Amino acid sequence: MTQLNVYLTFNGNCREAMTFYNDCIGGTLNLQTFGDAGGEATPEAERDLVMHANIVKDGFLLMASDTSEQHGSVTTGSSISLSMNCDSEEEINSMFAAISAGGTVTMPLEDTFWGARFGMFTDKFGMPWMMNYDKK
Repeated sequence: MTQLNVYLTFNGNCREAMTFYNDCIGGTLNLQTFGDAGGEATPEAERDLVMHANIVKDGFLLMASDTSEQHGSVTTGSSISLSMNCDSEEEINSMFAAISAGGTVTMPLEDTFWGARFGMFTDKFGMPWMMNYDKK
């Protein structure tokens, strides 16, 4: 089956962001630096940057990397949000509190007219999130 996954790009703080997300979400975090992959051909200043990272947990996959100097910096935009569907009210309450810590809540977590618990925030790394739990 075809699957669409989220891939985030950071300006040098990918390791920090993915470690934070992994602490909040759980699962297995894998990191590979440009230095691990390119060895001596990689400029010294870029060796510790993350070439590829992922968090894997059950059916959840979040991928990310740092941008390198040759590819230029990225501007975090508001046209894409990370949308997480949770399995329980306890999970959404926990995930919302953990991942939004240090960020800005744009819509507090609340029960909605469509029968879900929903909220939105921008995390401390500038990534916009939407969290939803469809009540049974």
